[in-house]
Amino acid sequence: MNSSYDVKFWEIRRNKSSKTASYEVRWTVGGRQRSKTRRTKALAESFLSDLRQAAKNGEAFDIATGLPVSMLAPDPKAGPTVLTFAQEYMRRRWKASAARTRETDTYALMALVPAFVKELPGKPDDAELRTVLRDHALLPEDRRGELPGNRAAVLRWLETASLPLADLQEASVLRRGLDAISVTFSGKKAAANTVLRKREVLNHLLELAVEEKVLPSNPLREIKWTPPKSTEAVDPRTVVNPRQAGALLAAVTCVGRSRGPRIMALYACMYYAALRPEEAAGLRRENCQLPDEGWGMLTLEKARPQANKRYTDSGEAHDERGLKHRAERETRPIPIPPVLVAILREHMKRYGVADDGRLFRTAKGRPYTASAISRIWQEARAIAFPPEQAASPLAARPYDLRHAAVSLWLNAGVPATEVAQRAGHSVDVLLRVYAKCMEGQQEHANCKIGGALDN
Repeated sequence: MNSSYDVKFWEIRRNKSSKTASYEVRWTVGGRQRSKTRRTKALAESFLSDLRQAAKNGEAFDIATGLPVSMLAPDPKAGPTVLTFAQEYMRRRWKASAARTRETDTYALMALVPAFVKELPGKPDDAELRTVLRDHALLPEDRRGELPGNRAAVLRWLETASLPLADLQEASVLRRGLDAISVTFSGKKAAANTVLRKREVLNHLLELAVEEKVLPSNPLREIKWTPPKSTEAVDPRTVVNPRQAGALLAAVTCVGRSRGPRIMALYACMYYAALRPEEAAGLRRENCQLPDEGWGMLTLEKARPQANKRYTDSGEAHDERGLKHRAERETRPIPIPPVLVAILREHMKRYGVADDGRLFRTAKGRPYTASAISRIWQEARAIAFPPEQAASPLAARPYDLRHAAVSLWLNAGVPATEVAQRAGHSVDVLLRVYAKCMEGQQEHANCKIGGALDN
């Protein structure tokens, strides 16, 4: 493309030679005169305003067409661009995906789509490209708001610069995407699990392209790329013992005048029943069997994971979903010890339940946000732990209470199949994740092997 930054504009003039009223927009690019006719003066002024804004933003103008690069139409013979196919990918997956999955897909594509662009003049900042993708381009059409003028120009540039999807068959081009997902948006090395999740999105997108006959095969399979090593195993340093867990739960009740006491039972469910935060958020009175004495039972049927409102079906921060790794309407029963039975009975006696039966909500009736759950937890750690422990990984996150619960059950000798059922895991995942937290297993194994050798 032969381009120029030498652009001059003339005033709009009425086209008197036409039988019907029309208005002519005139300008020059690189000394060559260009013009476009519009039916009304308002349309002509709008077109001229777009041209002036492009020039003000420092865009180059194509000498052949007289248009700024952001207003050039892509070549339809080249097939879909990476941007248009990414939009199709999101449209296809949106309805069947949970809000968190939609968010994960979007953030992966926010890294990938800007990596697959032509070197055209006037490129916006990467942050501007990501904002337009997140807030507009990757959302379903019925969720897109009106873009302000400056962001509309960013989108036009991206639509023009986005490479044809077919170009991803070249290894050098595809590696640009792999490089992009290997770092954070601030340029630092990305965590291994983050890189692998984003690569999975890229792979799914390319598989869809093969399915739609846009690509003959998935080029990602031919790339020699060593993924970063990730670990699912729980760090034993994060796992608290029962005494420490008790101290933390007691410390929670000391946070604020009512914030801590009101949320303490939620943390107790994570420790004594190994609930995920979203499972505790979805717990209702009807899910609880709380006898006067002995063990009780929680029968989980719904979870309320948190995500950004732009990705939820309800438009709220929490969508109600089925249980993780479970079929729709499948439940998960969890026996709970008397200590948790007493905590939940006291919680409902003191705070009641929401209109829909939910146990846990703020004083204003709203669900607890992840940030609030984390913030109260950090205040409790500072109360329960001495400074050196508070600075350690020990129970650093509320989720570590769930890890502590599962580790406790395994070390108590509960069969792995039963622990997996209560925790909502498969047995193989359970053993892989908690292998490092199973204490005393080596000595027990040595005794068994020694006994066999003596026979």
